[in-house]
Amino acid sequence: MTHTALVAALDIGGTKIAGALVDGDGHILVRAQRPTPAKEHGDTVMAAVREVLAELRATPLWARAHAVGIGSAGPVDASAGTVSPVNVPGWRDYPLVAGVREATGGLPVELIGDGVAITAAEHWQGAARGHDNALCMVVSTGVGGGLVLDGRLHPGPTGNAGHIGHISVDLDGDPCPCGSRGCVERIASGPNIARRALEAGWRPGPDGDTSAAAVAAAARSGEPVAVASFARAARALAAGIAATATLVEIDIAVIGGGVGKAGDVLFTPLRKALADYATLSFVQRLTVAPARMGTDAGLVGAAAAALAGRAGTVAPV
Repeated sequence: MTHTALVAALDIGGTKIAGALVDGDGHILVRAQRPTPAKEHGDTVMAAVREVLAELRATPLWARAHAVGIGSAGPVDASAGTVSPVNVPGWRDYPLVAGVREATGGLPVELIGDGVAITAAEHWQGAARGHDNALCMVVSTGVGGGLVLDGRLHPGPTGNAGHIGHISVDLDGDPCPCGSRGCVERIASGPNIARRALEAGWRPGPDGDTSAAAVAAAARSGEPVAVASFARAARALAAGIAATATLVEIDIAVIGGGVGKAGDVLFTPLRKALADYATLSFVQRLTVAPARMGTDAGLVGAAAAALAGRAGTVAPV
């Protein structure tokens, strides 16, 4: 690959479809974006993807693009090239890779889950840089994640490895929409933090905001129910992180997403709980850090996958 080569990147979620042309250093040179018509027919959603790609193809830099990376809400199946995002009901086993390949004139396409994409970005340029074994998590409306093992992105056969949100940490806990019970996501996602607080008696302020961000604000002011809701979420995250570390020996867990922005309200009880769960000698040095890559993480991570190849090193050269 030459230093002038570029890749196209797509970050596909339930709210927006973002696209970019990215160079080998992870710099975004051109952007395009469309709203996701999430409730529409699957082909209508694909039409929005094509519009994003068409806008990128209309730029002179497109001539230097040699591959496409896609980070998509999941589940994804990289082996089949299909996606079935929970929040895009029109896409069930939808042949996204084939559609993108056709829309780009036959360029090679790498598909990974959005959590894996963010992991690639954080390892390449963010909080996990310099760590050969890492778990990176997105804690927001849902809880997703991805793994770096032995310095390499580890998406697994279908592109979903590291999906920590659906590790069960409460065997008799609430049913999860995934079909299991007591999942990390069912306890620690933003909507579930807010749900728990409301059920326990927390009440929003005059603006009526019942989001996890509002609960976080209440927790910062010392409101006991809000503090307790975040503490429970922190314990669920700690249990899932410790289980992952015990299984594959990660040395850092990076947390991003809207809930991750809560700051000390989340990280202080999380670090305390982690000491209770990560007790074996080989995981006691495990650290937790906030993500650094922000809203561009999905695009940068998708680009990293395209630059390196899904089984290659995370930091492209």
